[in-house]
Amino acid sequence: MDGAAHTGDRLKDGSVKVSAEYQGMPGDIARGRELARRFLARVRAAQGAQVSDRTVEVVQLVVSELLTNACKYAPGPSLVDLELAEGRVEVTVWDSAPVLPVPGLADPGRVGRHGLEIVMAVCESFEVHREPVGKRMRAAVGLADDLTGRATLGHPA
Repeated sequence: MDGAAHTGDRLKDGSVKVSAEYQGMPGDIARGRELARRFLARVRAAQGAQVSDRTVEVVQLVVSELLTNACKYAPGPSLVDLELAEGRVEVTVWDSAPVLPVPGLADPGRVGRHGLEIVMAVCESFEVHREPVGKRMRAAVGLADDLTGRATLGHPA
């Protein structure tokens, strides 16, 4: 086992989902990225879905950034859900901190603290909701490459 508790399901509506719990330990962020990579490999193989290489990179990046924030700023465990739904991957991260994240103003001189800006730039949608305990952040990433011709992570094709 990689240090995280996992569950994986095919839901009644045909969607596919995997979940993992992390304790904020060293290596959790790398384990989260690996969870995303394996999930998308399974989606490609088992579902026959067209998952672009860009999508694999972006989903891993989003998991990494959101899980980093959870491990860094929230006490206790965090949960990561990855779900294939209607041509996109929904990445959901729950943590125990009630404070909602706010993206910083653009500042190329700032070192670090750009994660939320990055997530918002590469995802189809991003939302945060307060929960009775903590908060839940959800980002959606499309399975297919952007039709404008953008290649990996926004670099021109």
